[in-house]
Amino acid sequence: MNFNDFIKFIPKLSNLSLGGFDTQYKLAPKIRKPYTTNSLEKNNPNKAAVLSLFYPNEIGETMFLLTLRANYGGTHSSQISFPGGKFNQTDVTLTNTALRETFEEVGVQISKDSVFKQMTNVYIPPSNFLVTPFLAYLTTKPIFKKNYEVETLIEVSLADFLKKSSLSSTILTTSYAKDITVPCFKLNNYIVWGATAMMLSEINELFEKI
Repeated sequence: MNFNDFIKFIPKLSNLSLGGFDTQYKLAPKIRKPYTTNSLEKNNPNKAAVLSLFYPNEIGETMFLLTLRANYGGTHSSQISFPGGKFNQTDVTLTNTALRETFEEVGVQISKDSVFKQMTNVYIPPSNFLVTPFLAYLTTKPIFKKNYEVETLIEVSLADFLKKSSLSSTILTTSYAKDITVPCFKLNNYIVWGATAMMLSEINELFEKI
């Protein structure tokens, strides 16, 4: 998608209704059970926020950023995700969390005015996090500077992501199951599954509505 067209769509994207859990769970592993408000309250999850950042590349195509996390031995090491992380009290808002973490992880300073939509929360059982995704944009290609948490920057073409061929499935072993078939997105030769794929599923549906 040409970035000039993307900019024109932002007001409509901002006002469109979200697909919510139903859309997210199209890309969830079948063994993952939908959560309820009551179950979340009992788990008292930690809050976190991530940012889906859209921007033009050198030839004016719309891109967005994913990261391959460094292998640090934790629950989500070596996984693909959006820039983001845990809410701190000093952040005050989850929007600020997403912006702060994006700056820390990939070196890009983004204004609150560039955030145009908040998406549906995604609960991550293995780490007990409730993650709020936000959508934002920059009108020029950013200069990225990754920190120690990020192994690789993955710049994805929005047009490629929106192709039906990006949807797929794969067999993998997780922290809670062995050799299971999971739905996924195949982007830039990477397999994107789990919570990030669930977020992308809702983003995908949002663009299908415009």
